[in-house]
Amino acid sequence: MSKRIGKSLVAGGTTLVTEAAWNAELDAKHEKLVEWLRAQKLAGVLIRRNENIAWLTGGAVEERVNSACETAVVSLLVTAAGKRYYLTTENEAPRAHDEEFGTLDFEPVLFPWWADDTAAAATRLAGGQLGSDTPGTNLTTVSFYPLRAALSEPEIARYRWLGAEVTAATVEAIHQVEPGLSEYDLEAITAAGLLRRSILPSVYLFAVDERILKYKHAAARGKRLKQYGMLNLCARKWGLAISITRFVHFGALPADLAARFHSAAQVNAALLDATRVGATSADLFRVCQAAYAAEGFPGEERFHHQGGPTGYGEREWVATPNGTEVVVNNQAFAWNPSIRGGKAEDTVILRDGKIEWLTATPELPVIHAIANGHAYPAAGVLVQ
Repeated sequence: MSKRIGKSLVAGGTTLVTEAAWNAELDAKHEKLVEWLRAQKLAGVLIRRNENIAWLTGGAVEERVNSACETAVVSLLVTAAGKRYYLTTENEAPRAHDEEFGTLDFEPVLFPWWADDTAAAATRLAGGQLGSDTPGTNLTTVSFYPLRAALSEPEIARYRWLGAEVTAATVEAIHQVEPGLSEYDLEAITAAGLLRRSILPSVYLFAVDERILKYKHAAARGKRLKQYGMLNLCARKWGLAISITRFVHFGALPADLAARFHSAAQVNAALLDATRVGATSADLFRVCQAAYAAEGFPGEERFHHQGGPTGYGEREWVATPNGTEVVVNNQAFAWNPSIRGGKAEDTVILRDGKIEWLTATPELPVIHAIANGHAYPAAGVLVQ
């Protein structure tokens, strides 16, 4: 085994991944990528997207400066000959070495900030046709999804920690919600809990009252809470994404809304039960379509996507009528069925035919949904 990294991964005083396990992960990814390059007849691949940099480095590198930007302030180059480089500007170099790459086996390539030479330098170093995860002149655009779909054991260890921490922050936040707060207040409360845990919020869909029922993607617009609030978010660390949605209602929950939550939980259960190795995107779409009809809401799937696999993308793909993507083992999923204000959304991992929840909240109300005789709990509404 090569020496890829010189440290263990420690979070909150706990070792999540030992140095040996981290090295094994990085070595396996490197070999997989080099083999893939040779099969694609590419001399190398230029990696600029944050999630792909995180994937290749096992989450060791986080070079995101502009949180809204998909690309980092460094680029990675891996060649078909097995060489590894990071390319960045001279002003970024000291921190890149001290806090990101100093323990990794990448060779630096530097240039002045006013003379970005990334693509040309990478082409010279690779000595032939380059693939790239972002479009560019004379670059072959490639997707990393097939390489990163199945999660390794160290990735799952990181994902479990992230799921637990995002869940804890969400539960803390929902208990701080009260009537009169604005949708922006709900965002701020939740973000504070995540950022304190060194986790980056990546999607905010926080809404209240009739906006929850009216819009499927109800981005915050400042309306003040009267009775019904939704915390719908995605958050990231080490390149991995967690999705979770939770609700709070002040006063008795209307019976029709409660019924829609139960129906959404049943659709969610049907999707989880059908999430098995070899199932296609189209198979899963048909499952949710039939589940909505069985719950008395035929055609509900037309109003919003139902979710799909996650991991290094909030959704790597979504279930569609003609989708050909296929479920693999050790893959993360976040289904998000919804019915006119009622919704179920958690992040799970499919492991050897079983579903492992990363965002379970047993301290909040739980709906016990059943599919094919198997129990699949979903979150209910916290009534205050």
